[in-house]
Amino acid sequence: MLQISRLCLTTANTVTAQRHIAVSASRFIDQKWRADRGLTENPNAFGPLTNLPDYTYLDGRATPLGSNQKKRLLKQQEVAAKIVELSSELEFAKARHERLKSEAKAEKQRIIQNKLKPKGQLLLKKK
Repeated sequence: MLQISRLCLTTANTVTAQRHIAVSASRFIDQKWRADRGLTENPNAFGPLTNLPDYTYLDGRATPLGSNQKKRLLKQQEVAAKIVELSSELEFAKARHERLKSEAKAEKQRIIQNKLKPKGQLLLKKK
C-alpha cells in the first residue's frame, strides 16, 4: 500500500512534487502503547473477528472452518504436540540426572566400604 504523505508545490510557474512513501504500514500502530496494556503487537492476529466463523446457520449446524482458521488450528496443534514432547524430554533428563547422582554417590560409598581396614592395635583404638 503506497501512501502519499505530502505534496508540495513551490511556485505557480514550476510545479515540483515531493513524494514520501511509507513502506511499513505495521509501524503506524503504536507498539509501546499496546505493550503497556498487555496487548498483542498485531491487533488482527487474535480476537473474535479472527477466531469466530464469518457466518452461522440458523438451524444450528456447525459452520465449516475457514482456510486460515484451519491453518491456525493445525499450527496450534503442532505447537502443543511439541510442548508435550519437550516437556517429557525435560522430565526424562531430570530423572536421569538424579539417577546418575545417586549412582555416583552409591559408587563412592561402595569404594569407601571396600577400602583396607586398620588391623591389630589400630582397630582396637578406633572402637
